[in-house]
Amino acid sequence: MAAKKAITVGIIGFGVVGAGTARILLQNAGIIKQRLGVPVVLKTISDLDIVRDRGLNISGTTLTTNARDVIADPDIDVVVELIGGYTPAKDFVLEAIKQRKHVVTANKALLAVHGEEIYAAAEKARVALGYEASVAGGIPVLAALRSGLAANNIQSIYGIVNGTCNYILTLMTNAKRKFEDVLKEAQAKGYAETDPTFDIEGIDSAHKLAILSMLAYGTPVSFEEIYVEGISKVTPMDIDFARELGFKIKLLAITKIANGEIEARVHPTMLPEEFPIATVDGVYNALSIVGDAVGTTLYYGRGAGDMPTGSAVVSDIIDIGRNILSGCGDRMPVTAFRERTPRKMRKMDDITSCYYLRFTALDKPGVLSRISGVLGKNNISIESVIQKGRGAVEAVPLVMLTHEAVERNVRTALHEINNLDCVSGPTTVIRVEGGK
Repeated sequence: MAAKKAITVGIIGFGVVGAGTARILLQNAGIIKQRLGVPVVLKTISDLDIVRDRGLNISGTTLTTNARDVIADPDIDVVVELIGGYTPAKDFVLEAIKQRKHVVTANKALLAVHGEEIYAAAEKARVALGYEASVAGGIPVLAALRSGLAANNIQSIYGIVNGTCNYILTLMTNAKRKFEDVLKEAQAKGYAETDPTFDIEGIDSAHKLAILSMLAYGTPVSFEEIYVEGISKVTPMDIDFARELGFKIKLLAITKIANGEIEARVHPTMLPEEFPIATVDGVYNALSIVGDAVGTTLYYGRGAGDMPTGSAVVSDIIDIGRNILSGCGDRMPVTAFRERTPRKMRKMDDITSCYYLRFTALDKPGVLSRISGVLGKNNISIESVIQKGRGAVEAVPLVMLTHEAVERNVRTALHEINNLDCVSGPTTVIRVEGGK
């Protein structure tokens, strides 16, 4: 077989990330050729809108509105799917794999929900599937899990993996503004979508957590079994109390091994303010991965945007190109494990955590003892208490920080407490990680 003189690429989806990927391939063509040994040629781009100017000189690239012009082209080695969503992205990816094309995607939702079908198809066809860009944008965290930390039993991953939520919580913390006001500003600046549900309700983070957990533990992970809670109920009052207690609130994606079971959960979390991840503000992402051999490792950077995400896409293209040139296109298992072991997902009721509890309680004698009595009856011990508004006629906030407790016990206790005649309204619950 004659030596290949180039790696040929076709892109499906010419939106923000597609344009960023094309820009990197064109602007950094020289360094890419130096690293790879042959040029990467962007032959074809498919998008429903091929008229709008993206500010790129792509005179040598074919534009088409038909994605199958990319998939069916025998000259194209790597198909890059960047349209997002489930349909028709899934069809395009599976068709490309069937055509024995290597595939690169940034589509975290697709992989979180339909990943197992796609992984199996790629393994059967003996083609590579690159998805570095699906989690944390330009931060090479999947490469770390697949290669850099391959000698480790991964013990836990804690991550800020959604820049929109981190931006909102940062402004709520630093400027003491309400969630609704900051969300509108984030939308105006383009940090949040017109429909921000996937971001603010934690769904985007859960998609990414499904991929992280799958790679960390070598097991299929069901997206439906991940506990998901967003930030829309976080209030300036809770942020102020967190500060008083020495914590900051972040939306965390958490996965860990507990007694052989996988915990996978996304929710607002209080972290000690001196923790490295707690100091990450704005639209940035950060992840802490703990391995049994390496200990704690940290990853930080831009988790979204055209160029950071395009950087991850092109890194996969280069990696696949190296394997093609070496005659081993499927050298790396798609899931990073040749042998996978199914593991049970731990139910949320069974997890243990410390808890921040904010009650709205009547300010009169005996209330604190009644609430603490219910907590004690359910094996929940109190670490600290903050009581505001002494002498007030109306209900006032009563804050408790607990020692480690079982989620099931906390829910049982709060059901009883919320029905007490001295408590007005549901209790606010925020889980605490990292200890003090």
